[in-house]
Amino acid sequence: MCLILLSYSNHPSYRLILAANRDEFYDRPTAQLDFWDEAPHVLAGRDLKSGGTWLGITKAGRICAITNFRDPAVQISDAPSRGLLVADFLKGTESPQIYLQKVKEAGERYNGFNLLAGDESGIFCCSNRSDNIISISPGVHGLSNHLLDTPWPKIAKGKKRFEKILSSDEINTEEIFELLSDRNMPPDRDLPDTGVGIEWERILSPLFINSDIYGTRSSSIVLIGKNNITFMERTYIKDGSNSMKHETRKITLPNDFQLIK
Repeated sequence: MCLILLSYSNHPSYRLILAANRDEFYDRPTAQLDFWDEAPHVLAGRDLKSGGTWLGITKAGRICAITNFRDPAVQISDAPSRGLLVADFLKGTESPQIYLQKVKEAGERYNGFNLLAGDESGIFCCSNRSDNIISISPGVHGLSNHLLDTPWPKIAKGKKRFEKILSSDEINTEEIFELLSDRNMPPDRDLPDTGVGIEWERILSPLFINSDIYGTRSSSIVLIGKNNITFMERTYIKDGSNSMKHETRKITLPNDFQLIK
């Protein structure tokens, strides 16, 4: 996952509204959004190479998502998959705070990441490139390949447009998907310097990434409301041209575990 926009305790109808893009190499095998055979309470897509995921929820109201922290100068060649951190939280029962503290203690084993985890107690964020576990405050936040709310162009633009979409009591999910599909690049002067070179900084700068070998594989929307939870995933299939085909899955769960206080 390389882009997460979230609105927490900031909308009259939804406790959490999350919009996210998963960016990955096109040849990495992936399963679409579904309940997992060995953990039927977990609803998520799946990385078929390592068994983890980038974003998921459970029938008990747990939610977890991860982004990579872009730091090419510090890479561990044999590091465990960061997606397993999401899977382990979703399959477990520990509170987000306890789980993230354990993740922090083992963080040096992994390449750079930001991890969001939440349940009825709140939403929390940690990174193995920062010391603190953050309790997410009410409002709109953005997370990409640096720390929470770092004002990279895609985060600043994404949050502004996200807030505008959420200004209505009725959420238009097609408008959110349209936001997540934005391929416009910011000017070079606004790009961060993360050590990957200017060409890759340009490629990685839009909300929706498209290149020959790497790009946005799926866009997701999670709506946690008073009566139900909706999880939508739009999967993109590269067809050899600059355009992409897509398939959308929508799964709704009853909200019977008191996520809304």
